[in-house]
Parts: sequence; C-alpha cells; structure tokens
Amino acid sequence: MRIYLLVAAIAGGVTWLVTPLIRHVAIEIGAVGEVRARDVHTIPTPRMGGLGMLIGFTVATIFASRTPFLAGLFQGNYQMWVILAGGIMISLLGMADDLWDLDWMLKLAGQLLISVFVAWGGLQIISLPLGGSLITASPSLSMAITAFLIVASINAVNFVDGLDGLASGIVAIGGIAFAIYSYIIARYSPSYASLATLIDVMMVGICVGFILHNWHPAKLFMGDSGSMLLGYLITCASIVMTGRLDPASIHASIYLPVFMPILVLFLPVLDMCLAIVRRLAKGQSPMHPDRMHLHHRMLRIGHSVRGAVLILWGWAALIAFGSLTILFFKAQHVAFGMAIAVVVLTIATMYPYLKHRIPEIQEENATLEAARHNAQHATAVHDDVTPENTRSGSESLPVAGADSSGQENPS
Repeated sequence: MRIYLLVAAIAGGVTWLVTPLIRHVAIEIGAVGEVRARDVHTIPTPRMGGLGMLIGFTVATIFASRTPFLAGLFQGNYQMWVILAGGIMISLLGMADDLWDLDWMLKLAGQLLISVFVAWGGLQIISLPLGGSLITASPSLSMAITAFLIVASINAVNFVDGLDGLASGIVAIGGIAFAIYSYIIARYSPSYASLATLIDVMMVGICVGFILHNWHPAKLFMGDSGSMLLGYLITCASIVMTGRLDPASIHASIYLPVFMPILVLFLPVLDMCLAIVRRLAKGQSPMHPDRMHLHHRMLRIGHSVRGAVLILWGWAALIAFGSLTILFFKAQHVAFGMAIAVVVLTIATMYPYLKHRIPEIQEENATLEAARHNAQHATAVHDDVTPENTRSGSESLPVAGADSSGQENPS
C-alpha cells in the first residue's frame, strides 16, 4: 500500500508544480475560455490544465515502472504503455478543442479512433463474470464494447465539468473507492501488484494536485484536455480489472460489487443521459450546450459554487463508497446507513430552496387566511342587516303623541 501512496504523491506533486507553468503557456498561446451564455464564470480563464495532469500521470508511470514491486506490471506486458499512449492522444485532442473549439462530430470521431486504437493494443473486456461463470465475447464484439465504454465515459466526465473542482473531485472520489476495491481483489492474485490499482492511485493524485489550482475561484480550467483524460483513465482502470475477474476464485461478498466501475461514474453518466434525452426531446443535437445540467440546477435553487460542488461530491461519495461498504458490513446495515445519508444529502441539497420557499408559502397561507376571515366577517354583517330585521324594528317604534294603546293623548 505504501508504494501506491508514494506513486499517488508523485503524480499529485508533479501536477501541482507544473500547473502554474501550463497556465502561463495557455495564456501565451491563446487557450483562454471566453465567457459564454452557459458558463458560470464571469471572467475569461485559461484552459488546457489537462496538460499538467498528463505530465503528472506520465512521470508517475515512469517512476512506477522502475520500482521493484510494480516493475512486473511492465515487463513483458505493454498494456500500461498502450494506456499511456492513448492518454497522450486523448489529451492532445482535448488541447486542440481548448484552442480551436472543434466541431463535436470531429471530436467524437477522434475519441472513437483513439478508443479503437487502445482496444486494438490489448485493452479489452475479454470476459464478464455473470452468474458464477465467465461470458466470453468475440474479439470484434469485445473491441466494440471497449470503445463504446471509453467514449461514453470520456463524454460523461466532460459533461459534468461545469464548476470549479467538480469533475476532478468526483473522479478522485470514485478513483479512491475503486482503488480500494481493486486492491482487495489483487489479494486473490499471485502478486499483490495491480495495474488497475496503479492507474487509480495515479489518477487520484493528478486530480488532487490539480484541485489545488482549480478550487473556486479557479486560476485555471482543466478544459477538454483534462476532462477527457480523466474519463479515459477511470474507464481503462475499470476495463483492466472487470474484464479479468474469475468468479470461481473470488468470494461471493467480493464478487457482489463487480460492476462498481459503473457506480463510480454514476453521477456524470446520469447527467449525460438526462442532457441527451432533454436535447433530443427538443429536436436539438445531443451535444447542444445548455444550462440545465445538475450543477446548473444546484446554482438555480440558491447554492453557491462551492456549496454545490461539495454537495455533489457528497452524492458521488455516497454512491461510490456505499457499494464498497458491502465488502465489510452486512447488506442491511449498509442499506440503513445509506438511507440516513440520502436523507441528510437531500436536506442539504434542497435547503436553499426550502429556506426561501417556506416563508413564501407561509406568507401565501397567511394572505389566504386573512382573505377567508374577511369574507366570513362580511357574510356575518350581511346576515345581520336584512329586510326582516329592518321592518320589525320600525313597527315596534311608538308614534309621537300617542299612548301605548294607540290613542292620542290630550294636550
């Protein structure tokens, strides 16, 4: 475990050190994001922070390849180098978009080509453990599934990258949970060294190193060069492990959260699916920008940027670590704890809305009650003043100059 922490620290430290230099480079070459209608920031901010993350990941990979404990993952196996090559290409594609705002179809085509290259290089979901047995896919189907998952994850993280520190924080949280899970799985292998765990810890490191410069108000945005890299890396780690699990050698309690890779990206994938459905329903392109993402909705109900980011981090942690706790606690205890966490997060999410809405509702109720009271009072007054009451009152009045019998008194 200590060697993984050291590698993560190197990845984070290098990212933190080089990011200010990348910021100056971005300003010099014009990679500065102009303020658009859908943006939350109000001043132009440099992009291309993903280049610093890529440098941190690359340095950490080279260091890991020279350590005795992890060197076996690189000897006779080019998979990690293929993943690194794919990461470089995906970051370069993102840098081109940060500079020139590529058409979404061109960017999607580039993502697909890079995903196919990585799958062709050996990163494939060879089999899936289902029902206590392995289901093996054909080479062409395996390559297609792998490419689809990579492209989907890349765009999911790209969609959720809308607030300072949001995307990097969500990926870091998912990466920590997944690193713990893959480390536990590695204990059932001949060697404790795990390529999935290595990718996860390096990814967490570059996320933490970048957040230190990206926390609101951000000095630099990761841009597509960073968001696409993070989506790519977390999917690569998932494919490395999930496609090679053997349910025959794994205890049932560990096999249960085998699809945890889907859960660690649940929030970005949910946001992406909602955006696609929403835009298609309006007859728009799936990549048409709008201000209806989850983070936009959080700001609209009254959250600050930091508050919205922290609460969305909380939801991501609940989903990622909730599935992980099944390995250590009984399912009913996990369900009870998650139910409490859901209530707390729901209250925190809706608090700004309720804070303003409850007084408005009370004021509306008070207005309605006053109107109802006035209406009832007016009805009561109307009932008291009727023709019958007026007529009986006039008949009982005595006539001037007459006695009670009605006769006229002598003067």
